[in-house]
Amino acid sequence: MDQESALPKVVMGFDFGTKKIGVAIGQTVTKSARALATIPAKEGIPNWQILDSLIKKWRPNAFVVGIPLNMDGTPQAVSAKAQAFAELLRSRYQLHVYEMDERLTTKAAKEQLFNEGGFKALQDGQVDRVAAQLILQNWFVESGF
Repeated sequence: MDQESALPKVVMGFDFGTKKIGVAIGQTVTKSARALATIPAKEGIPNWQILDSLIKKWRPNAFVVGIPLNMDGTPQAVSAKAQAFAELLRSRYQLHVYEMDERLTTKAAKEQLFNEGGFKALQDGQVDRVAAQLILQNWFVESGF
């Protein structure tokens, strides 16, 4: 198999949270991503039924999970939970999972949404899915895919 065929084509990105997980979808050809959904979670465990249906519909070749880090690059308390979520995805779906530094993506998502629609745009889980989109877009840039 040559390197080109080994590259992921459709990639699903996640902004991990213990109560909500933002989801975005993107593809490596145009290196573009879009916010997709925010799914409920309990202590970092997603609603698998909702996630399974998204996986079935979008058929990603790989996942990118944002790992929260402190500004100095050290892990936060929730970093290990995000990494555990990445491992759950890897074992459940048998797909490669890339981890991505997600510093400042939630802040950037809030700023973007506010600029587009004011305070009302910050409701209904929008921030989580836009943060997932930004994580995925940043991964495209940094990974070279």
